[in-house]
This record gives sequence, C-alpha cells and structure tokens, in this order.
Amino acid sequence: MNAIGFRRRARVVLALFLLVTCVAYADDKPAVRAWLDRDSMHLGETVTLNVETDEVGAAQPDFSALAKDFNVLGTQSGQQVNISNGTRSAKTLWAVGLEPKHDGAITIAPLAVGGVQTAPIRLSVLPAPTAAQQAGGDIFLEASAQPLDPYVQQQVRYTVKLYFAFDLTDGNLAEPKADGLTAQRLGQDKSYVATVGTRRYHVLERHYALTPERSGAVEIPALAFRGTVLDAADPAAFFGRGRSVSARSDAVHLEVRAKPATWTDGAWLPAASLLLKDEGEPPAEVHVGEPITRTIRLQAQGLGYEQLPELELAAPPGAEIYPDKADTRTRDDGEWLYGERVRKFAFVPNRAGTITVPGLSVRWWDTVHDRAETATLPPRTITVLPAAAGASAGMPAAATPSAPTNAAPAAAPAFDGDLHAGLWKMLAMIAFVLWLATLLAWWSTRRFVRAPAAPAGAAAVPPSAAPRADFLRACALGDLAGAERALVAWARGERTDVYNLGQLAARLADPAQRDGLAELQRTRYARGEAAEGVAARLQRAFRGGLRWQVDDLGPRRADALPALYPDRD
Repeated sequence: MNAIGFRRRARVVLALFLLVTCVAYADDKPAVRAWLDRDSMHLGETVTLNVETDEVGAAQPDFSALAKDFNVLGTQSGQQVNISNGTRSAKTLWAVGLEPKHDGAITIAPLAVGGVQTAPIRLSVLPAPTAAQQAGGDIFLEASAQPLDPYVQQQVRYTVKLYFAFDLTDGNLAEPKADGLTAQRLGQDKSYVATVGTRRYHVLERHYALTPERSGAVEIPALAFRGTVLDAADPAAFFGRGRSVSARSDAVHLEVRAKPATWTDGAWLPAASLLLKDEGEPPAEVHVGEPITRTIRLQAQGLGYEQLPELELAAPPGAEIYPDKADTRTRDDGEWLYGERVRKFAFVPNRAGTITVPGLSVRWWDTVHDRAETATLPPRTITVLPAAAGASAGMPAAATPSAPTNAAPAAAPAFDGDLHAGLWKMLAMIAFVLWLATLLAWWSTRRFVRAPAAPAGAAAVPPSAAPRADFLRACALGDLAGAERALVAWARGERTDVYNLGQLAARLADPAQRDGLAELQRTRYARGEAAEGVAARLQRAFRGGLRWQVDDLGPRRADALPALYPDRD
C-alpha cells in the first residue's frame, strides 16, 4: 500500500466517524413541534397555539414576541409520562390562547425550546363578519337601539341578543361604550329558546339604557363575545377542557338631536311620559295652628331622578311652610328607567281667614308625540277657623290651693252683724278677721320659704304653643320620632313631672289619646303599623289638647330640699 492509498483510506474512515458522531449528537436533541388548531380564522375570533417537546423539565418558551400581532389571552401547560417495556418517555405541552389584532397574513416566528427552534407558522386572518353573515352558524350576536335619532339626554333602549346552538361553559360579553354616552344595565338577563330559520338556538337577552350627553353623530362600537364550549372531539384544545368560540355584533350609529330651539325655560326633560300628582287630599278647613300637608310626587319615564327638577313651593300669606327632605330614587322595569321625586310640605296657618296653598307646574318634552307638554297641580284654597279652645286649654281646670282661703275673706262682707246689738259682737268679728289674716300670712310665708327655686302654681302656667305646633307639624310630615319628642315637651309644659310616654299615658283621661300613644310606641319600637297611619291618628287625637284626668293637678310642690320638720307640714 502506497502512501497515497493510505491517505485516501484515512480520509474515508475520518468522514465516517464524523458522520456517526453527528447522528448520535442529533439523536440527543429533544423533539420539538408547534402548530395552531386552525390556520384560517376571522378577526374577533380566538385561536390556540400548541408547543410540544419531549424534553423532561423544559423551561417555558418566551411568548413575548407574540404581543406584536396578538392579544395573549392566557397560557396553560401540562406533562404526559409513558412507560412502555421499561422505556420511559415524557412530553410537555403549552397551549396559548391568541386573539389577532388585525386581519391579513400573520407569521408566527420560530420559538426556542431547550436549544431547539420550532418552524415558523402562517395564519390567515379574514375580516370580521357582520352579524348577518354570522346568522345561521353555531353562534352569533345581535345588537339594536331604539330610537336611532334621540334627543340629547333622552333614553335609548339598547338590546343585545346572543344566539348559540351548543353548551357554553363560560363566556364574557362586552359592555357598550362610546364617547358622549352613558350606559346603565337594566334588570336581569333573559334566557329562552328561539328558532331562526331551521335551527333552534339558546338566546341570552340583555337590555341597557343609553343616555347621549351631546348632540351629533355617536357610534356605539361592535360588541364582542368570547366563550368556551365543550368539544370532546378536539382533545388538543386546552387539553380537552373546551373549545374557544366568539361572536361579534354590528356597530350602531346614532344621530343625536339637540333640544328644540323653542325650548327656552326650565330643565330639559325629554321623557316618554311624566306624572305630577298630589298624594292625598288636603282638608277643606282647619284651625289656626293646625298643619296642612301637601305631598307631591313627580315621576318621569325614561329619565333618572337626577334629571328631574327640585320640587319647591312658596309660603302663602297667612301661613308658614315647613318642607320635608325630598325622597328620590330611580328604578327600572327591565326596559325603561323611572325617576321619582316625592316631597312633603307642611303649611301652618297663623291667622283665621283663608289661605291658598300654591300649585306647581312642570314643563317637559313628550318624546312619543315629539311636542312640549305641561303638567300642572292647581292651587288649593282652605278655610282657616280661629284656634280651637283646646289648643291653649291644656291647663287643669281646678283651682289653686289658695282658692279656699281666698273664699273666706270674700264671705266677710256678707257677715251682717248689728253693731247696735252689742259691742261684743263687733269685737268678736274684728278678732276673727285678724286671726284669719294672720293665718293666711303665716301660710304664704312658709310656702315661699320652703320652695324658693320653683314658683308656686307652675303647673297652671299657660304652656308655650311651640311644642304643640312642633308636634302637629311632625305628625303632618310623618316624623314619629319628632312627634314623640314634641309631645313629651308639650306635656312637660303642663305637668313638669312627665318624662316619657308611659307616664303621660297613665295620666290621660281620653282613651283615644292613650290608644294613640300605644300605637306610637308599637310602631317605633316593635315595628307595628305603617308610620303614616299612626301619625294621622295621633294628630286627630291630640288636636284639641291634652285631656288630663280630673283629679290630676300636677305636682303639688317642687321642693329643692326635703322638709326640715316633716311632721309639722
């Protein structure tokens, strides 16, 4: 063998060795592959990217580059281990939910897994289909608005219907949003079954109240739905946990009109209907100091309470006005908003004659007939009689303790003695009068010395009319807590030792008044009858004043200190 032949053989052996080494090295590298669950889709739908490797304990690939063309919805991972004939094999799978940001052809760049890169993947994204194009498929979404040409601040009824022909495990339906528009969800979702063409669908229906805040063109973007449906025939989709589905509605365009140029006064109230009414009927005549209550309710269909004007009334001549705090709320019936304002006004006449309780007018725009309307409450004329006798006659009718002693001197002029019958009769009469005057002076001095801090006859002092007026006003407004406070203050003005309703009830003679106090206590502390009914009965029972028991003269004295010699009292 010559040198040339040897060198040729050596080169061949070296080449074979390098080839075997490369093959062995290649066998040591992990197997990696990546694929999509579909290679064509519409914009608005989702797709799943699957990456698989047989390397045990491989680190998760870097998916950050996907954010350029996709919204990354989430990543799930899992491992599978098989042992066959003593040989162990393992696989790791990552599943990534993707939503394309634009249509067209998108290429997913190679991903590195354990030092090995996947092959690039191409995806074709078609433009988003319209709702009409989706109809007839497994799932589609409809959105509609009524009216399409509303006035500014008028309610627009926006309805969304999702049709699906399979079992959804979960889903997310976007909310309507647009510049210059506020949205409020109404009621509860409705679920039912409907037939479209030849297919039966489950339907989810949802309602919104949209309120445009400015005039001009307003576009409500298309709504999107994304959910998951069980699909046992697709084991690769999130490891058999479900298949992603989506639907998209059409956009809705509104042409919002400004309020009419003829509307120049008052709050702008575009409503489907408006109600202005009196709650209850005021009496035809009252006495001075007795409150007259007028309760006014304002309700508008298609407006929230914030859009309604404040309810205001002025005090008429000859009366004072006490407005209560307004009661406001907004409710809905699943399709319409209903804003409400309710307010009570108590008028207390301060002179006899007639007073005119003022009326109220509210201008509004009827959106059904597209015209201006006015809701009116007429004024009411009420006759005011002089104050009832019982209004200031809450004092006891019995005489003061000094009355019997005052009666004796009055009888002295009736003593018709005959001076000529004898001097002894004259002297006896003078002595009797002097003795009586001395006794009276001693009794008066002892009374004032023993009670310097409390003036005598305090219970007989005419009470102030303020607590009584406060009580009647609180009853007129349905304020039971205020009525209780004012009633106790009223009673203490006539009986200084009355501190609560129990003590007051025990000393009243009128059964109607005692029953009224019992109802008041049950309502406040035991959740008894309705507050308005109790307040009205209290007002009727005590309108004529407090009716004390005949033998109730109030506290006989209010001594600051006990008697020094009680046995000499």
